[in-house]
Amino acid sequence: MKHSTNQQTRRGQGPARRIGRTLALVLPVVMVLSGTLAVTRVNWSGSPAGSVLAASDASAVGASSRRAALAPQDVLRDQLLTELQEKDPGIALTHLQQAVNGRPSLAEHCGSIARALGRAAVRVYGPSRAQSYARPVCDTSFATGVAASHS
Repeated sequence: MKHSTNQQTRRGQGPARRIGRTLALVLPVVMVLSGTLAVTRVNWSGSPAGSVLAASDASAVGASSRRAALAPQDVLRDQLLTELQEKDPGIALTHLQQAVNGRPSLAEHCGSIARALGRAAVRVYGPSRAQSYARPVCDTSFATGVAASHS
């Protein structure tokens, strides 16, 4: 009893096998490249900017290139410190809470950011006025920053 009469398919040189080998080599390369391109198009900054820049775009100069080098929590801290000076600590604390709610990965940095806001509030508003803005954002870190700067 013969099991196979077609010797060509037995040697593995049929068209289906050649197509399978080609796909096995080409498909992972295509998937890696498309994944890399997708990652470069994601807006990692968290800001609702209208345009998303590709990673190869060399037009980002100055402050935006410096911000790209900073971690998200550093960018948030800088934005909130600027907001504290331009408006008031209450608004900055509200935006800190919204940022932490929107991006839970920032929660571990919430305390240090709130303490930095507290220290900055003392420099800008003085200790008693800065303390009046204290809220239960990130536990009592803002108040701790105010107290540390006041002592």
